[in-house]
Amino acid sequence: MERTWAEKPGLWGWLTSTDHKSIGKRYVATAFLFFLLGGIEAAVMRAQLARPENRLVDPDLYNQLFTMHGTTMMFLFGVPVQLAIALYLVPLILGTRNVAFPRLNAFGYWTYLIGGLLLYGAFFLNTGPDAGWFNYVPLSGPQFSPGKRVDVWAQTVTFTEVAALVAAVEIIVTIFKQRAPGMSLNRLPIYVWAVLVTAFVVLFAMPSVALGSMMLAMDRLVGTHFFNPAEGGDPLLWQHLFWFFGHPEVYIMFLPAAGFVSHIIPVFARRKMFGYPLVVLSLVATGFLSFGLWVHHMFTTGLPQLGQSFFTAASIIIAIPSGVQVFCWIATLWAGRPRFATPLLFVLGFLFLFVLGGITGVMVASVPFDQQAHDTYFVVAHLHYVQVGAFVFPLFAAFYFWFPKATGRMLSETVGRWHFWLFFIGMNVTFFPQHFLGLMGMTRRVYTYLPETGWGPLNLLSSLGAAMMAAGILCFLANVFRSLRHGAIAGDDPWDAHSLEWATSSPPPRYNFLNIPVVQGLYALWDRTPDRPVVVGMNPERREVLLTTVLDAEPDARYTHPGGSIAPLLAALAVAVTFIGGIFTPWAFVVGPILLFPPLLLWMATQEKQKGPPTWAEEPA
Repeated sequence: MERTWAEKPGLWGWLTSTDHKSIGKRYVATAFLFFLLGGIEAAVMRAQLARPENRLVDPDLYNQLFTMHGTTMMFLFGVPVQLAIALYLVPLILGTRNVAFPRLNAFGYWTYLIGGLLLYGAFFLNTGPDAGWFNYVPLSGPQFSPGKRVDVWAQTVTFTEVAALVAAVEIIVTIFKQRAPGMSLNRLPIYVWAVLVTAFVVLFAMPSVALGSMMLAMDRLVGTHFFNPAEGGDPLLWQHLFWFFGHPEVYIMFLPAAGFVSHIIPVFARRKMFGYPLVVLSLVATGFLSFGLWVHHMFTTGLPQLGQSFFTAASIIIAIPSGVQVFCWIATLWAGRPRFATPLLFVLGFLFLFVLGGITGVMVASVPFDQQAHDTYFVVAHLHYVQVGAFVFPLFAAFYFWFPKATGRMLSETVGRWHFWLFFIGMNVTFFPQHFLGLMGMTRRVYTYLPETGWGPLNLLSSLGAAMMAAGILCFLANVFRSLRHGAIAGDDPWDAHSLEWATSSPPPRYNFLNIPVVQGLYALWDRTPDRPVVVGMNPERREVLLTTVLDAEPDARYTHPGGSIAPLLAALAVAVTFIGGIFTPWAFVVGPILLFPPLLLWMATQEKQKGPPTWAEEPA
């Protein structure tokens, strides 16, 4: 098995790898690097705003900084890191050996990486986008934003959307067809349900912003008038297309985070999750309802009041499934015997911040209040309580929880607690005062302000809080780099957890499982019996995975995956020629597909046919 699933050594093996663990780890590392860059941009902005009439950066650089910060955190970190963790974990939790389409998975990563390099390459050449991460027209149109800055933003979005759609397809097919025998849908772990719902939200939401960015690029590059009212276009069309994606994007980040919380709490509460069906139904309901909220970003655009009332109702209703999950989490902790390790501390921090962010979310869902708070720092505070509190805190809980699985080493509990308290206190010191700044009239996207406004003390307090958050991140980085070399050996299952990723070694072998396990209950490891069966009959000389039926996960067929290939990287480079070249000449859309054809031929050259179903055997004593 080691020989069959081995990757080629050296740089060539790294470039041609199709192992979901290798790609998942580099995906997470790349996303976290972008997170650090986005954090540096935020720190510079907070330093600029720490006192009135500051001249640390000029208005043009500040415009680039806030656009780069928002674009980085939303498009290059928030969504990609959640999908990346899912691509690493889902095959392990499902008891399979790889994702459904390994080469497509590699293509998605390379596409994402090229998009991020395009954005930051332009920024370091002083051509970074400067019209906001949402790039409202007409500001982002050809009349008010000449040059290539907005074009870079539009093509970066296209790259990241392609990568996200690839990941969504991988996740859906893997979950439906590669679950371990016995893992019927009613035994699917809650985290897997969360990423399944997320993948479907990605499939339906991402095409909207991809279409919008394409129309914006065409307005700018070939003279169309989709958003030009003088020629029959409509600037509000951009807002509808963008926010039809933009609000589900919040839940694309939140749903996997909620899955982390539901996965981690039972482990540290030492009891099974309270209300499993309610939590799953809440996740599904949140996914559906997320598509009915986008107009609450547009309450000040003059839309009909009757229509606005429906979106107010939807914005309040979506709090119900989130509240159901909160009560199920609290009930699980209340009835258990909690062990307050670092992952659980971040979960508890999430609960506090998520509830607070949800309260302000209901406030801005009200049309009269939103018309007063719109485009002020109140909205900035709400956004960050939701994004940092409901997304980043569960993400750090997941890092501390699954770091031993990925590396075989434990992170330091002492440094982890420093990280938590610095980040938690810093988060509240940074963003809670911004509610009051918004109510005092401080608008978003201003690079300085006069002393007479009275905003200086609260801005200084907010900037000091940002410094505390940065100190917390430095603690985390020091913890990671030290633990990679000197951390305590984790063992296969240091948490006595319940799901299948802990049934193999830490870190897992390239083939994940020597024998495909058979699941006997919702909590695979807690419910297993001493005489549990395993699957045999898989050919160890081929990269075979077991396909199972969609509903009941009964063995269906064996399927042979292709090995590593350079074709995904070459295909991603051809796509890069198409999109990046399209910024400068329409001929790129002719040359690019021609360059894409040879990599696709190479890609398809080694596909193998599926085999029959395997046999069953009892695990030897």
